[in-house]
Amino acid sequence: MDTRYDYQNSEDKTYAKWEKSGYFNPDVCVKKGIVKKNAKKFSIVLPPPNVTGNLHVGHAAMLAIEDIMVRYARMRGLKTLWLPGTDHAAIATQSKVEGIIYKKEGKTRYDLGREEFLKRVEEFAKESHDTIVRQMKKMGSSVDWSREAYTLDEKRSLAVRTAFKKMYDEGLIYKGSRIVNWDPKMQTTVSDDELEYIEEKTPFYYLKFGPFVIGTARPETKFGDKYVVMHPDDPRYKKYKDGENMRIEWINGPITATVVKDKAVDMKFGTGVMTITPWHDATDFEIAERHGLDKEQIIDVYGKLLPAAGEFAGMNINKARPLIAEKFKAKGLLWKVDENYLHNVAVNQRGGGRIEPQIKEQWFVSVDKEFVLPKSKIKGIRSGEKTTLKKIMRAAVKNGQIEILPHRFEKIYFHWINDLRDWCISRQIWYGHRIPVWYRKSESYCGINPPKGEGWEQDGDTLDTWFSSGLWTFSTLGWPKETKDFSEFHPTSVLETGYDILFFWVARMVLMSGYLLGEIPFEKVYLHGMVRDGQGRKMSKSLGNTIDPLEMSEKYGADAVRLSLIIGSAPGNDIKVSEDKIRGYRNFATKIWNASRFAVMNYSAAKAKPKFTAADRKRLKEIKELKKKVSADIDRFDFNRAGDSLYHYFWDVFADKVIESLKPRLSSEDAADRAAALEILLTMLKEQLKMLHPFMPFVTEEVWGMLPGVKKGSLLIAEKW
Repeated sequence: MDTRYDYQNSEDKTYAKWEKSGYFNPDVCVKKGIVKKNAKKFSIVLPPPNVTGNLHVGHAAMLAIEDIMVRYARMRGLKTLWLPGTDHAAIATQSKVEGIIYKKEGKTRYDLGREEFLKRVEEFAKESHDTIVRQMKKMGSSVDWSREAYTLDEKRSLAVRTAFKKMYDEGLIYKGSRIVNWDPKMQTTVSDDELEYIEEKTPFYYLKFGPFVIGTARPETKFGDKYVVMHPDDPRYKKYKDGENMRIEWINGPITATVVKDKAVDMKFGTGVMTITPWHDATDFEIAERHGLDKEQIIDVYGKLLPAAGEFAGMNINKARPLIAEKFKAKGLLWKVDENYLHNVAVNQRGGGRIEPQIKEQWFVSVDKEFVLPKSKIKGIRSGEKTTLKKIMRAAVKNGQIEILPHRFEKIYFHWINDLRDWCISRQIWYGHRIPVWYRKSESYCGINPPKGEGWEQDGDTLDTWFSSGLWTFSTLGWPKETKDFSEFHPTSVLETGYDILFFWVARMVLMSGYLLGEIPFEKVYLHGMVRDGQGRKMSKSLGNTIDPLEMSEKYGADAVRLSLIIGSAPGNDIKVSEDKIRGYRNFATKIWNASRFAVMNYSAAKAKPKFTAADRKRLKEIKELKKKVSADIDRFDFNRAGDSLYHYFWDVFADKVIESLKPRLSSEDAADRAAALEILLTMLKEQLKMLHPFMPFVTEEVWGMLPGVKKGSLLIAEKW
């Protein structure tokens, strides 16, 4: 063995060996006798990375955790499938490509046209996909590449169209006008998960509305206000009756205002009274829906004021806001201004545009409409009885069929389900799964395939990315066809993902699997936390604290990066990672190499019968106990504890104590004692390499093939746990 571990030269060669062996494929493992034909199954689908660029450190953590599960299951003799894929991430990818085109050519998608623009997006997505695949291999991910899927490929497209038509035919998908998150910059609706909130200091205006004082940070929305809402139990406004009318002076002259009593009002906030703008606020919209109130649009889809704003019509709302405040002041309607008001502003995470809620005609999935589930394997939902999508999502977790780890997230899951509204699934972008609905004059047609005949025009909207992602556990296994993979590996064993998409992805997979299959998509959900810097701060380019996992792998080796993302990371908790931490685990890889090299250098083929001491037998028992403990920790998904135990035992006990105690015996003149020392050294080393392999696959695989007694050409990845 070389004096040092050359991970830069070794890792790619090692991964090539794994790929050539075929052991990532469960069918090959059965064929080669590594796994028994009737072995218990373990399956997991990779949360598909977006084809928008490189993998980040959060992806690296996900890959490390899932690879531990998969390598451990494979070594235990389970028929193991880790199915990879990527996500077209419609809105994110389109936004990225639009930005690139505008920066380089000064053109928009409308300048290029739909066909040419989509061609450009596909080229970008392909390049990004290829980069992601290379990076996953660099991280050692033992996924079955022969089964790779893409959320926008033809097989997944068929699954999407099949699911849409079934839901449409059953009335669960409908087209209607509701309030949605609207991005004036990208000219599309945006899902809740694609929003981020930026804290902003802005003036907060207190306005006189007849005998009341109302507060707002957005005076530009107030032109259509004609309802004043208060809590029915607020003693301050007891004298005002629900439905009571009053004539008051407002910004564009006298109006008739109507009192509305509704429990949505927070009596403790401000004066406990508010006016509502149903067209531009979700809470206001719901109040208007409950009471059958009028809704008037004040701001257009481009973020400009409409004629209802009088002399401000056509102005951008940001430019108009201070001018409108001045008019309120001039009319004596401005009571006071708080200049230091902090509030959260919603922006499109992908495109950067500020969200302007709008009432738009969109496609929705109804979560409360009743339907009959013909066959149900979900506890609490009987076959042939009426249910709802919301009930399916609740029952699958409440009845214990799906376990969410850590358990504290189950409470959050149920809270989200209880407040769930109909899901807006349409997007006004060009990239993605196009709505499978066609129109011709007064006719409409929904189908898996286009209608026959002339004059049909397909709906121009595309589907929310999460619609196709919601089918991921079974569309990747061949659904809607009844394939061997589907019958063997679904439901999957575990879904591992970040806690931040518990609602937006995990819950929707439960929804889709429950409705389309009548079963759960996975048995357990393991949620990992966010990766933060060494000071516990969120990683961002502006702070200059981001860590590129590929750059760190080139510098310190993939094993070091992997272990740094595991040790110190309790389930569901955020983890701190720094370059110093990664460097420390590079030193551990070196320690493993040096200990293995010591064993190789001290090997002797002498066949004397070993004479074991009591201390020897104690060490062998320790290793058995360590394996039992590590196995239990991995079975509990406590990878942090398992990795930490292995690290400290190898370094503090095996390398620092056991090897030191064996050195004199390895050069002993007593052949039996020498043979015993060598047996203990090799046995303890091999057992630890097996246990360390899921965590640090590259260095362990490299040294395994060099050890005495290891059959030439055999791979650690296929060894029995």
